[in-house]
Amino acid sequence: MTSEAPTTNHGGTVTASRPTYAELEQVQAEQHRCTACGTPLSEVFADLGMQPPCQAFVSPAISSQMEPFFPLTAYVCPNCFLVQVPSALAPDEIFTDYAYFSSFSTSWLDHASRYTAMVTDRFGLNGDSFVIELASNDGYLLRNFVERGIPCLGVEPALNVAEAARKIGVPTLTEFFGVEVGRKLAADGAYADLMIGNNVLAQCPDLEDFIGGVAEVLKPDGVLTLEFPHLIRLIEGRQFDTIYHEHFYYFSLLTVQALFERHGLRVFDVEELPTHGGSIRVYGCRDTSTAHEATSRVTAMQAEEHAYGLDSIERYQDFQEEVLQAKRSILRFLIDAKESGKRVVGYGAPGKGNTLLNYCGIRTDFLDYLVDLNPVKQGMFAPGSRIPVVGPELLRETEPDYVVIMPWNLKEEIAEQHAYIRDWGGQFVTFLPEVRVLNDAGEWTRP
Repeated sequence: MTSEAPTTNHGGTVTASRPTYAELEQVQAEQHRCTACGTPLSEVFADLGMQPPCQAFVSPAISSQMEPFFPLTAYVCPNCFLVQVPSALAPDEIFTDYAYFSSFSTSWLDHASRYTAMVTDRFGLNGDSFVIELASNDGYLLRNFVERGIPCLGVEPALNVAEAARKIGVPTLTEFFGVEVGRKLAADGAYADLMIGNNVLAQCPDLEDFIGGVAEVLKPDGVLTLEFPHLIRLIEGRQFDTIYHEHFYYFSLLTVQALFERHGLRVFDVEELPTHGGSIRVYGCRDTSTAHEATSRVTAMQAEEHAYGLDSIERYQDFQEEVLQAKRSILRFLIDAKESGKRVVGYGAPGKGNTLLNYCGIRTDFLDYLVDLNPVKQGMFAPGSRIPVVGPELLRETEPDYVVIMPWNLKEEIAEQHAYIRDWGGQFVTFLPEVRVLNDAGEWTRP
């Protein structure tokens, strides 16, 4: 049914009737189906409007040209509860030349070092073992295995960051990992005692192909560890800025277990991590392996997710309003600051920051510039917002009143490294889950 009968325009041509709102929603649902179970995606988790790819920084040479914008809407499957962003871009459009280098975060390097020591000891890795990391970036993690004399291989699709890994002695294959690559590795005898995937599962448009590739190359008693932000923490922390085009999925243990089971794998352990605003690390193995007994932490997290309501559609339906409230409070702070004559800048130009800036409509009318340590981003403009990205030396030159930390998951590290802004009375700010200012006592308080 439509809202009105067919009409005739001034030229006498009959035009189609306008569809009702309900019909528009139905068309949208039919356009997108859950990649895991095929159910139409009718339930919106977070609608962040039209946005450019979050890592598509704009060079001055093309700054007068138009940028492509794509819908950025996360849906939740009403059947299997997988939260997902329908793919608007092909993977090679996102990851072939990539602006994110893991090695620019000292806390992440420390995390990688601790992980290496832990798994080496727990699973008895040595010179006879073989480790494969999927989406190995610039070799930030595997270099720890190289230093220990443990054979390893990185699989990284981005040409520029893969080359950076090779330069520090980390063997790296430039490919998108999946069943085909897994079979090639297996044909070469490159079976893995340990496979690692840190913050990559969300970036795989074809989950089945990715985990299917793991199943091709994992040894009978081999171990797979995957790290990813936990959906509970995302909802609790209003972390809508972690939603972007290159992150196709947002996981609970519930959805990962179902994915594993479809490929003859099982989760035997899980642990909570503080990284990226609250992540989990799952440990998987073949379902035929008797070498890895399931721990009580798996059942404990299953119970937590059930109690939180992640297996019920109602839990997901309130998040959009939380996002809207966060946007209003961010803009309220910035308007008040600018009307008071304050100079406000941003620290960091991560993907999450660009999502937030574009969703909230923040341009140079609110933030003068963005500071970033990554030289690849310096001298560029942030996608969409076109806020210039500069080096940290400009902080001392311009003495801003407020420095907004865009990668809020690194707020302590950044605030410590640049504590000198207090010399002129500058203050650090974070936006999520709500606006907070770091006071002289080292406490994050409401402004």
